[in-house]
Parts: sequence; C-alpha cells; structure tokens
Amino acid sequence: MKNSGFNPFLPSWEYIPDGEPRVFEDSKNEKRVYIYGSHDRFNGYAYCMNDYVCWSAPENDLTDWRFEGVIYKKTDDPYNKDASMHLYAPDVILGADGRYYLYYVLDKINIISAAVCDTPAGKYEHYGIVRYEDGIMLGRKEGDVPQFDPALLNDSGRFYLYSGQCAGRVKPAGENQNYSIGVELMPDMLTVKEGPFPIIPGKGAGEGSGFEGHEFFEASSIRKIHQTYYFIYSSFLMNELCYATSKNPLKDFKYGGVIVSNADLGIDSYKPADKMTYHGNNNHGSIQNINGNWYVFYHRHTNGNEFSRQACLEPIKIDESGYIKQVEMTSCGPAFCSLAGKGEYPAYIACNIFSMDEKAIPSKPYWPNRTPDLPFITQDSPDIDFSQNDDETGIICNILDNCVIGFKYFDCKEVTSVKIKLRGYCKGFFEVKTSWDSEPIGKIDVISSNIWKYYSAQIKIPDGKNAIYFVYRGSGTPVMGSFALE
Repeated sequence: MKNSGFNPFLPSWEYIPDGEPRVFEDSKNEKRVYIYGSHDRFNGYAYCMNDYVCWSAPENDLTDWRFEGVIYKKTDDPYNKDASMHLYAPDVILGADGRYYLYYVLDKINIISAAVCDTPAGKYEHYGIVRYEDGIMLGRKEGDVPQFDPALLNDSGRFYLYSGQCAGRVKPAGENQNYSIGVELMPDMLTVKEGPFPIIPGKGAGEGSGFEGHEFFEASSIRKIHQTYYFIYSSFLMNELCYATSKNPLKDFKYGGVIVSNADLGIDSYKPADKMTYHGNNNHGSIQNINGNWYVFYHRHTNGNEFSRQACLEPIKIDESGYIKQVEMTSCGPAFCSLAGKGEYPAYIACNIFSMDEKAIPSKPYWPNRTPDLPFITQDSPDIDFSQNDDETGIICNILDNCVIGFKYFDCKEVTSVKIKLRGYCKGFFEVKTSWDSEPIGKIDVISSNIWKYYSAQIKIPDGKNAIYFVYRGSGTPVMGSFALE
C-alpha cells in the first residue's frame, strides 16, 4: 500500500488504534517497522472487535506499508474460545531467547496474557499468564491494580512490564490502586521477579506530584533513550499522549509534557490553545526512533463515534535536555514536513474538522458520540475484508453550513486552480483559505449531485508551505471525496 506519505498512513479502510511501533529485523536481516495495535471494526459497536493483524514498512520508507496478515485471533486465547471477549491494546518485545512475545489483555479479564512467535509478524501461540512466584495472577492479589494496556521494555536483557488503568477513582485499599504500575519479569517472561511498584499517579493521587491536570488514565508505553526512561501514557483528559522521565525504570518518574493531542488541544501555533479542531477522544500510542528520526504514533477517531479509530504518526524532536515539544496533528505524517503542492488528495486525510459555530462544539475535551452538527470521516462499504485488497477510499460526510475541513501542509508552487469532488444534496459554496480564520482567497460554487462531480475555480495559492482549509457556506450536507491543487 504505497501512498505519498499522508495520515492516516495505512489504507483508509484499516482501523488500527493503540499502535505500538517496533523496529525488528525480518527474515532477510533487514530492519522493518512493525505496528502492533488493537483492531477496530468499521461501524462497530464496541472497541477492538477484530483479530490482531500486523502491518510493516521498510525502516527507510514509511510510505510503503505491507499487510502481514492475522497474527493472533481472539479464539487463540484459552479463556476466549467462544470469542465473547475482545483483544485490547497489545505490545511486543524481543525476548532473551530470540523469540517475540506479545502481551495483551482481554476486555473482560484484568489479567495479562502472553503469546509467542519465532518471527515478528508470524502466527503467535498462547504462552501463558503473567503471575507472581506463588502462582497468583498479576492483578488478582488483594490491592492489585486491574491489569490493562501492557507495555514492555527489554533493558539490556532485563525485562520490565508496565500496566494499569485509573479512571479517576479513589480507592482506599491498596497503595498502588491510583497509579500505573511496573514490575520486573524473570527470564521466563511470565513470572514477576520484583514489584509491582507505583509509576505514574492517577487523578486520585495527583495532588503535589507534578502531574496535576495530566494524571495517568491508561495506555502505558515505555522507551529508553540513552540512559533515560520515557513513560508514555494517556492522561485522564483522554485526548492527549503525555510523557514522564526517570533514570530508574521503576521509580522517580517526573512529568515531562504532552506529545500530541488528537483534538489538537494545547497547540497554539495556529489557533488558541483551548480550541478543539478535531474529534478528540481516547488516545494511545508511543514514540520510536526510525532510521535516525523520532516519531510519535497515535490514533484519531472517525465515523463520528469511539469505535473506528485509525493510526497516525507525526515527526517529533527530542532536544538535548530530553524535552519533547507538543506537535500538531497534520495530514503529512510520513511525509515529515509537507506534501507535494500539486495533485489530487483524498478527503479522509483531513486533520482539522470542526465548525465556525462554537455552539456546535461540545464543552467536554472529548466528543464521545456522533455530534449532529459536525462532519465526520467515514466510508461507503461495510468493514473491509483485508484479504481482498479492497480499494475503498474514505470520505467526509455531514458537511453543514459553517463547517471547516482542514489539511496541513503542502509545499505549493504555482498553484492557480483548486478542485473538489463532491456528491449529495447541497447549494452554496466552499471558501478556500490558507488558515482557518483568515480571509478567503477564493470560493468554489457547488450544487446538488447524485453522483461524484468535480467543482473547480481559479484560485492562486501562495508559493511555499501552506495549509488548505475549506469552509462550507450554504444549505444541505455535501459529501467530500477529494480535492486537488493544480
């Protein structure tokens, strides 16, 4: 699946949230980037309804993603032979024995299971359940944190596991109940050698910690950069991925900041920091060094609900002090800084979707369900059978008067015409802008059509790096399929 390097970086019909990027060698001893995540079903009614699949790309080309197939089925777990439970966010680590270990939690059992495989993306087989030396499962002792979203670190042959969920509750029993937790594993990759230890405070334990306003909710992930441990997590605000750092893998973590928000909250480079410009909701991902560059992987929400999430990535910078500055959501993703300023692009790569009418935007920092006054990304077909290599392309529906569709960024040169592909009942025009709150540089008139139809206008885009925004003014609800810069 070769694209020109845009977000989402997988096909528009693929829904992989909670992505953990890992760089492993393949059978040819060549380094590839593997994405391990949950697997949502398009238009599903719950999280993570499909089996685990894997995608990979060459380390030097994040636009060339290959489908590796199903690596683990729901029914491969001995507790889930009837497929009544879903596979939540996983992580994969290379063990000391040269095999690959996949750790996960089923949605109704708060224990961590492991599966194993000889290759990064082969067929994993159930291996066992993480437990204490006395045989009690981690998560089942009195005072244990419910196990959720496992994350693994291979630190020069010592193995650490992190997990937990803190839904803003305060529980008096158990010192770790309001924290994410970490343990060290024995060489068998299942037995707890040491711990659990509290890692990041949840909302019930945040006062005086330095994490106030960004306490731990879920989505543990861990990386080691030089001699510093980076713990990446989703705060109780849900839309943001934060990080904390320590010189010790099991204690003394200090809050670092926000890496990315899937509502772009906190970003003030092109808008007020508290203005939401996308459908924010839960978030999960991590950071990874790929071919000398650092990236953050995260997910966005589509279809106007919580259950059709897609993988995105953004380049990040880690300065000499270890600080990571929050990055914007963009349409570029693997393109690093900007896309080519000529050509046709699918509408589903929009990174900003909101309304100029502030009354249409919910007051909460996340949008839990379809909002009737806002557009959303969706698709025409039902959930795709990925074995069929379907060419389904995402679209944007429910575009109403005053709604904004934004794409960032393009390296424009001598662009004199803008074209959009629409269908649906409508009468009005789209303003074309290079920032959401600027004066229009042109407009494109549109009318109703039962089939896809192109509309264009002579509009000069300034040379250089630009965002492209379309603001609808009119009646009806057009559907956008693509746009082109010519």
